[in-house]
Amino acid sequence: MNSPNTPVPATATSSGLHGKVAMIVGASRGLGKGIAKAFADAGSKVVVVSRTPVPAGELEDGATHAEIADARTDTTAATLLTKHDPDILVLAAGATPVMRTIREQSWETFSLNWDTDVKMAFHWLQAVLSKPLKPGARVVVISSGAAISGSPLSGGYAGAKATQRFIAQYAQDEALRAGLDIAISTVMPRFAPTTGVGAPAVRAYAEHARVDVDEFLQTFQRSFGALVTPETAGHAIVGLASTRASEVAPAYLLTGDGLQKLA
Repeated sequence: MNSPNTPVPATATSSGLHGKVAMIVGASRGLGKGIAKAFADAGSKVVVVSRTPVPAGELEDGATHAEIADARTDTTAATLLTKHDPDILVLAAGATPVMRTIREQSWETFSLNWDTDVKMAFHWLQAVLSKPLKPGARVVVISSGAAISGSPLSGGYAGAKATQRFIAQYAQDEALRAGLDIAISTVMPRFAPTTGVGAPAVRAYAEHARVDVDEFLQTFQRSFGALVTPETAGHAIVGLASTRASEVAPAYLLTGDGLQKLA
């Protein structure tokens, strides 16, 4: 088993996932799209949930079922979990935060991720426990590295992503008390500059530092290592889903080098 400070390689084995049903919420772009592709490549039956269609040709033929739905509503989670009964559920949906300083934010822009990301996590984890999912099911909540380090230019984003981690831990504790064999983890990716959330953040922080984007990313990589991409995220989450339940941690930091267990 890896120590809390040792990265788990992003290319971990995908054994045991062939034929399993993996539902990816927020699969039309960014990390969610990369995660869906990785599960399809591992032989899983992938159900992609998004508000916009995902072209079927972007995933392995015959490996996907698309559901166009708003993940924030209080009925979507229960309806889709009952319909598909997934072995693996990945919650990767979320809003792109408005990149402004505090004095430039309105409450509506500041609270955007509370009304989307937190609400989505609440409804889906509530449905996971209420259904409940089948014994041995895995649930992964994709939060953000901002939940650890903060993000002063993205309003309430960092706090919302930290709350997702809390909700996931509360749900895991409730599952254990109820005797449910469900493993729930939070994964917090560090900057992913090619995604819909990461790209505007990189531009905003580069401008704030008065450097160009390339210089900002080079400085970031020197401090924190390889950048997260949809592909590395996909490999990492497939590896986590393949890990024995007894070795799964409540929370992980995701870098371009893999998963790192958090205390």
